[in-house]
Amino acid sequence: MLVTAEAGGPALGVGNRAVARFSRREDGTWEARIVRALDQTPDRVVGIYRLSREGGRLEPTDRKQRTEFRIATEDAGGAQDGEVVLADVRKDTQFGLPTARIVERLGGLDEPRAFSLIAIHTHGIPTTFPPEAVELAEKAEPVTLAGREDLRDIPLVTIDGADARDFDDAVFAEPDPEIEGGWHAIVAIADVAWYVRPGDALDRSAESRGNSVYFPDRVVPMLPEALSNELCSLKPAVNRACVAVHLWIDANGHLHRHRFLRGLMRSAARFTYEEAQQAMDGAPSDQAGPLIEKVLKPLYGVYAALDKARIQRGSLELDLPERRIQLSEAGKVARIEPRARLDSHKLIEELMIAANVAAAETLEKLHRPCLYRVHDAPDPLKLKALTEFLTDIGVPGLKLAKGQVIKPRLFNDILRKVAGTPYAVMVPQLVLRSQAQAIYSPVNIGHFGLALRRYAHFTSPIRRYSDIQVHRAILTTLGIDGEPAGQDLVALGEHVSMTERRAATAERSASDRYISAFLADRVGATFAGRINGVTRAGLFVTLAETGADGLIPIRNLPSDYYEHEEARHRLIGQRTRRIFTLGDSVEVRLAEADIGKGSLRFDLVSANGNLPKQSKHLPAKHKKRR
Repeated sequence: MLVTAEAGGPALGVGNRAVARFSRREDGTWEARIVRALDQTPDRVVGIYRLSREGGRLEPTDRKQRTEFRIATEDAGGAQDGEVVLADVRKDTQFGLPTARIVERLGGLDEPRAFSLIAIHTHGIPTTFPPEAVELAEKAEPVTLAGREDLRDIPLVTIDGADARDFDDAVFAEPDPEIEGGWHAIVAIADVAWYVRPGDALDRSAESRGNSVYFPDRVVPMLPEALSNELCSLKPAVNRACVAVHLWIDANGHLHRHRFLRGLMRSAARFTYEEAQQAMDGAPSDQAGPLIEKVLKPLYGVYAALDKARIQRGSLELDLPERRIQLSEAGKVARIEPRARLDSHKLIEELMIAANVAAAETLEKLHRPCLYRVHDAPDPLKLKALTEFLTDIGVPGLKLAKGQVIKPRLFNDILRKVAGTPYAVMVPQLVLRSQAQAIYSPVNIGHFGLALRRYAHFTSPIRRYSDIQVHRAILTTLGIDGEPAGQDLVALGEHVSMTERRAATAERSASDRYISAFLADRVGATFAGRINGVTRAGLFVTLAETGADGLIPIRNLPSDYYEHEEARHRLIGQRTRRIFTLGDSVEVRLAEADIGKGSLRFDLVSANGNLPKQSKHLPAKHKKRR
């Protein structure tokens, strides 16, 4: 067979996959014309080094990279069999497997630190700072009161997770005597823009990273630790530079007015979410006790008002369960537990949202460029698929009228109607999948999920570069700082949106490996779970106990011919008439835990009590065969 490429098409190496167009030639032979490459060889690859009689091989840890690499003895770099390594791919391979040279040994898979290192190197996350950036951070000094408003006598407090390493927001609230039932709140944010100046080494490094990346065992910070964990961290009982916003809020949670300032603050306390909640529930710690009346109760009071506004505007109430990986002192997974969702979490979220809205309003009112956080309405095609599915399951009231304006409260109505039904797990997943992805853009299209007309990220400049840009814009606009950002906001929005996605993917892949390692010694055990995805390849299942995800390959389902109905998220067996649908409860047996790739494979034990569901409408053709 003759293989050719389209003009200007991709250059392929041995082992690459591609989309090809086949045509029969006059002499009876076939020609395959390459149209599109599917997985071109990367420049660098992370994998597991395997040593055999035939020599060294590299098995990539990336699930999407299916090609192995040959490692010559002189290119092994002293790596041992089973070690995780980083290798440069050689581009001169002409025949057989591509070759690579090991440039860094990352440790064995029995070393938990390797899991985050795999994610870091696979996704190209920078881990070292330029010497000039480190020097600037280490030479930085605490600010004085000059040019700042003194907030040190105001009992601002931070409320964060127990494992938080940097504190970039502090809050305070008190009743407002001028607004009946209203509140005056202050949100104070670390003044990162004071230390990170446009165009300097710190700024270039922070922009390149885009954001901090959080793993169970470490943080890859956006800023050097001299800033992120010290001078910019709002630790208690020390003076810290801040940019603060006064918020005046009525009894119904509506923002009446606001004022930004550059200040000097002194945090009165550092609370964890659990500590703040326990204090309000009647079990205060020694630290929280004296601050309940003056600090915590007013904060919960303003939260109650802001929550009214959230409900009134109808923001999307999609509260899916999250899990947290807890590590032992040795760095191994001690337990995987549900992440608590307390009122203290919601309190901080609502105050941050109010501050972010105030930032966007300030810049818009003064006709200044702003890097908005935008969230588009659902794609019509995804919405159509969701509508068809909701109609198909036959729950009364689950219909989306043709041509109707889509608002978040419509999805909230759907979620309330399925609560307590067999669809209570399945429908929220489908609603989530129908949503667009939030991004950064200078073009304001509003935030669909929050039901807000304008929104910008202002409250986390230690870990998000977008927030530094918004700080600079506000300070410049108000005449507080004379250094404008001067950036191409379209390009910057695309860049920080990309780094955010990169970080999320890396964090998820590291978590998958931790979970796989945690379950590796339980191969053969049975678990309860639910189907969270239905594809032609099989069923993806989430375990109830740990939230771990894995695949039941279609070849492991009961012997039958299966048709994949994508719109209805189900597989249908022709002979048994068995249906496997998104959201079904299942019992599975763990067949394999691949720590290197962070993947789990299951065998089906039973589904929905082992009773096959009957299909009302069997498809005419069944294309998928076991």
